[in-house]
Amino acid sequence: MDTTATGPTFRDATEADVDALVALIESAYRGDASRAGWTTEADILEGQRSDPQIVLGVIKAADSRLLAVEQDGRVVACCQLEHRGDHAYFGMFAVSPALQGAGLGKVIIAEAERSAREAWGAREMHMTVISVRDDLIAWYERRGYRRTGKMTPFPYGDERFGIPQRDDLQFELLVKELA
Repeated sequence: MDTTATGPTFRDATEADVDALVALIESAYRGDASRAGWTTEADILEGQRSDPQIVLGVIKAADSRLLAVEQDGRVVACCQLEHRGDHAYFGMFAVSPALQGAGLGKVIIAEAERSAREAWGAREMHMTVISVRDDLIAWYERRGYRRTGKMTPFPYGDERFGIPQRDDLQFELLVKELA
């Protein structure tokens, strides 16, 4: 029996994946478990990051895909792709904290970009990142994304997106041209 680890496989998430995906997203961003990885938002947001209704909505939405990333038979990462005219939106990106820092995120974002370009002819990838997340923004910049300075307000008061621990949160639009 071959016991070597296999590389990641990508597939569209289904309704059967919702609970595992919510647990994955929560583990990557919230609470003490998220501190095992570097993408934690635990110091700036408490409460939930997502919920089953939000994840199911992404799975079922027209012009949207939620990619589930499996490794060794379990879901270890995910990302949302949404077709928005000449560009695609990248969101709901989560990698299991135990696997962060090993290069899996780079593989996933490259696959997401390839998929958006091939499936939809997207010329750009857009995403929004909490503007105080300097380490995360720097990671995206190393992948070719550029800061636009275009900000949108954080949804203060909507606990579906977390309970802010500071009053200066906003989202910045990052953009990358897809060759």
